[in-house]
Amino acid sequence: MKRLFQAAAFLAAGTLVLPAQADDMNMKSPEELLAGAKAEGQVVVYSFTSRIKKVEAAFEEAYPGIDLVGYDISSTEQITRLQAEYQAGVVNADVIYISDAPVVYDKLLGAGIVTPYVPPRVADRVPAAFKAPLLAQRLSTKVLMYNEEANPNGPPIDNLWALTTEAWKGRVVMVDPLQRGDYLDLMTEIVLQSDAMAEAYEAQFGKKIALSSGARNAGEQFIADLFANDLILVGSTDDVNAAVGKLGQSNPPLGFTSYSDRRDNAEEGWALQLANSVQPSPGIVFPAVIGIAEGAKNPAAARLVIDFLMGDESATGGAGFKPFYVPGDYATRTDITPHPDAVPLSEFAAWRVDPAKTAEIRADIADLVLTLQ
Repeated sequence: MKRLFQAAAFLAAGTLVLPAQADDMNMKSPEELLAGAKAEGQVVVYSFTSRIKKVEAAFEEAYPGIDLVGYDISSTEQITRLQAEYQAGVVNADVIYISDAPVVYDKLLGAGIVTPYVPPRVADRVPAAFKAPLLAQRLSTKVLMYNEEANPNGPPIDNLWALTTEAWKGRVVMVDPLQRGDYLDLMTEIVLQSDAMAEAYEAQFGKKIALSSGARNAGEQFIADLFANDLILVGSTDDVNAAVGKLGQSNPPLGFTSYSDRRDNAEEGWALQLANSVQPSPGIVFPAVIGIAEGAKNPAAARLVIDFLMGDESATGGAGFKPFYVPGDYATRTDITPHPDAVPLSEFAAWRVDPAKTAEIRADIADLVLTLQ
């Protein structure tokens, strides 16, 4: 019955793509997709990054006659919007470019709202772990950053637990984890890494951790202590970046943000730098995934956009990948040369998020954060 309703919706939209036809389209090269994409004339992308505007300009230059309409929508907002549209029987997006994989895999992919697509042109150059259940275009981050102008010799702390001490009271900034899923994933990973957090506590304070009432492990204790130390919650990553990175500060705060935002240092007047040496880890690295909306009105153009986002045959990925070829973003394609100004992925101390494990306790950590605010 669900398939019948979906087929009816596709017909109403003027495009019917049956499963066999979709499978056939999935095997087409960009050149083979182009005629259909031009006939569609448009493609709508929901993107969790504002860099979609740069992709839009580059895509339209590469493929004249196809209008890419990009919407900059946070992952949390995307999930809510896509669920609402699906319930209403409405398909507004063609391509979904999103992070927060623990929720996406469950609530969007599992519900049939988003479907996977791996461009055949690059399939053999993306490791299996990054092709399923959705294609990961790159790895993104939420990590501790500091102001390198004010701290030319490196980060001013060497242990995450230092953030809970009097010296950093009211001087740690992050986006509200209940408003942005990536930051909730960071809090969740800290709990999942409780053994490492317990070891780091002993290294910082010279004694074994004693859990307070209500804390079940070292990770939860750290979160509670961080909030009790007047953690500053803000509304956007840019707010964190400005507070931490602004030039001319003598005693700037530290903050959890995106490593890749160092790309804006010169333009914005920031001095952001990664605190990679902080124990037990500066934060998390996670996949930025791409899929096609179920019932997409422009299926050929959607596939063409995803192929474009994966980069061309050059060493740096060309125009499609240029907005993401920055220090702090890591291509999943094995043949794209790592950015020379970034910490090599092999030396990057951030924890790799396991979406399945994160999903198991994420709601509990959200409840914890709620009680601490």
